[in-house]
Amino acid sequence: MRRLNALEPEQAPARSRELLNDIIERRGSAGEMVATMAHSPALLEGYLTFSRAMKRVKIPRPLSEKISLAVQEWIGCAMCKQAHERAALAAGLSEGDVELARQGTSTDAREAALIGVAVRVLADPGSLTDEDVAELRAHGWSDRVIAEVVGLVSLNLLTGAFNLLTGIEPKAETAAT
Repeated sequence: MRRLNALEPEQAPARSRELLNDIIERRGSAGEMVATMAHSPALLEGYLTFSRAMKRVKIPRPLSEKISLAVQEWIGCAMCKQAHERAALAAGLSEGDVELARQGTSTDAREAALIGVAVRVLADPGSLTDEDVAELRAHGWSDRVIAEVVGLVSLNLLTGAFNLLTGIEPKAETAAT
């Protein structure tokens, strides 16, 4: 059940209106989550800036989607899980890769180590140790990628928690007759 409604630009506070109009002009629409974030100009601007910045990470796109799937499985946002499954498949992952990612792992030990740490960043960050970072480095992950995992997890937490709080859910798919 929707708890907050998406806003049209003319309903939004001034800064959100500017941001929504810019998005609509460039992409044709703002999307339900972004239009709902427009209730708070600070949140909307922060999300847009953070989201753009996280597109520049050194984590390969297929692995980024695996991490997002693992994190969203933990968070429980159906909207995000659906979006990341579609993005994962579009990035070339197989159905098997997607299922393993949802379980927080991968057939590749290097990827599995990074995905496992990402889930712990979300679920139990206080448990992370020097040994965890040393293991990631032993798998060949750079300090940049290790740092970027926290950003990717944080972005997923932001979107997943927002969607859950506001009641944004995937549209029910209708069967073709």
